[in-house]
Amino acid sequence: MRVSALASAVALSAFVIGAAGQPVVAPVIVVETSKGTFELETYPDDAPKTVAHIVDLVRRGFYDGQRVHRAIPNFLIEWGDPRSRDAANESEWGRGPAASSGKPVGVVEITKKHQHTRGAVGIAHAGYPALADSQIYVMLEDRPDLNGKYAVFAHVVAGEDVPERITIGDVIRRMFVKP
Repeated sequence: MRVSALASAVALSAFVIGAAGQPVVAPVIVVETSKGTFELETYPDDAPKTVAHIVDLVRRGFYDGQRVHRAIPNFLIEWGDPRSRDAANESEWGRGPAASSGKPVGVVEITKKHQHTRGAVGIAHAGYPALADSQIYVMLEDRPDLNGKYAVFAHVVAGEDVPERITIGDVIRRMFVKP
C-alpha cells in the first residue's frame, strides 16, 4: 500500500508542478453542493504545494459529504472540517486541530499576484500560514484587508452564482478533479 501511495504522490506532483520548461496544467476542481455546482481553476504555478495538497484531498474524497461550517453573506463560505459530516458536532465545526486533515501544507505560498476578490479561493489557517491544511474558502466580495494574510490558490470559473446561495450546514456532496 505504501508503494501505491508513493506512486500516487509522485504522479500528482508531476501533474501539478510539471517538468522544467513545460507548461503547468492547472487542475480544475468541481464542487457539487446541495445548492448547485461550481468549478475552481487552480494556480499551480503560484501555489504548487497548496494546489497539490488540495487536489490530493479531493482525489481521496476527503471533502465528500462535509458541510459548510462558515457562511457569511457578502464575505465568504468555508468548508474542510471532516467533523462537519456529523450534525451533532456543529458547535465544534471549523475549530481546533481536529478540524483538518491532520497534514498541513507546511509552506507559505502567499503572493500579491492573486488578491482576495470575489470568486477567489483561499486556504484558511489559525494564525500561522504554513499550518494551513484542509479548510478552504470562496470569497463572495472583494476583501483587500485579507491580501497578504492567506494563500489564494484558485478562483471560481463556472457556477459563480452558487457560492452566494450557500449557507451553514449545506452539504458538499462531492468534489472531483476534472479529467
